[in-house]
Amino acid sequence: MHLDHSHGTAAVSADAARPDGTRRALRIGLGGPVGSGKTATVAALCRALRDRYSIAVVTNDIYTREDAAFLLRNAVLPPERIQAVETGACPHTAIRDDISANLEAVEDLEDTVGPLDLILVESGGDNLTATFSKGLVDAQIFVIDVAGGDDIPRKGGPGVTTADLLVVNKTDLAPYVGSDLGRMARDAEQQRGELPVVFQSLRGEEGVAPVAGWVRSRLAAWVA
Repeated sequence: MHLDHSHGTAAVSADAARPDGTRRALRIGLGGPVGSGKTATVAALCRALRDRYSIAVVTNDIYTREDAAFLLRNAVLPPERIQAVETGACPHTAIRDDISANLEAVEDLEDTVGPLDLILVESGGDNLTATFSKGLVDAQIFVIDVAGGDDIPRKGGPGVTTADLLVVNKTDLAPYVGSDLGRMARDAEQQRGELPVVFQSLRGEEGVAPVAGWVRSRLAAWVA
């Protein structure tokens, strides 16, 4: 695991205030391929942070509300704190090209259940080029998993190379799918330089704790 909480803690958005002058919530986007574990990571983050922070979630799916339904079934937050966006097209269009539906959902959550400390915006499953508009989120987490192949970090792509945090998920599966975690770590460091990387198994003892720690550091910087 290569993780430095002190690196890159400044938020990227210039507009940190709501129309009434109060500080808005920190917005963190989670992207990554289908099946990489984005929704499970969002659920784990909600459980880890909800007792200390006021949180809401926006999910994105192309034609369904499946991810939001998963979060609701698992009762990670009250129902009014979870909103679903049906993109109707490739997921990256709603998080990068035309962000209006997601911005509306984010602002609606702040108006109805605010004040909020943190809003997690989960993209629908996309490819390695998926990134969030800086007009939508202040920081980005990109989630890949070892079952997708240990060559993913080497392949790069904007999601892998530029996200504020790269999460290599499902490390417990590495022995079963033939993925070399050491190779993935070396390739990720070569692609990302000093940008942090977390190797994560939600079934392991640490679980989401390192990612939750990174989110806490972003929240501290946002408040400061």
